[in-house]
Amino acid sequence: MAQKNVIILGVGNLILKDEGVGVHVVKEMENRELPPGVEVIDGGTATMDLLSIIHESEKIIVIDALTSGGEPGTIYRCLPEDLMGADERPLSLHQVDLLDVLLMARQLGGHASVVIIGIEPKEISCGMELTPEVKAAVPKVIKATFKELKGMGYA
Repeated sequence: MAQKNVIILGVGNLILKDEGVGVHVVKEMENRELPPGVEVIDGGTATMDLLSIIHESEKIIVIDALTSGGEPGTIYRCLPEDLMGADERPLSLHQVDLLDVLLMARQLGGHASVVIIGIEPKEISCGMELTPEVKAAVPKVIKATFKELKGMGYA
């Protein structure tokens, strides 16, 4: 597999309403023109399957639901090390697996810099649709993702 400069990785479970927001965002981004070297990936919930992609990447923007107590649709920007302190639990259903995969990739010699864009969910229950608050945040998340790309030198 050829090395990619930047991976935009959406994770989430589409059958749990707002938990699937990361996948909804990357599905929208697949229809956008992206700079060369940028790839959008629907990671779903299979974060362990992403180890080789993460290992071979230089930069990764992860998009996921992130429960932090804010208003539904609130957008957060953080780094992996911001998500879990020594005695804290992860803030999302996927973060343990995702953080473990990021750590494994580093242990295998990967050197990707990672930024996480999290979206505060309103409802995580059975259903395929995002709540109105989270759905309204999707364009803002896409804008924030393009802002991250610009900050990385991708216009």
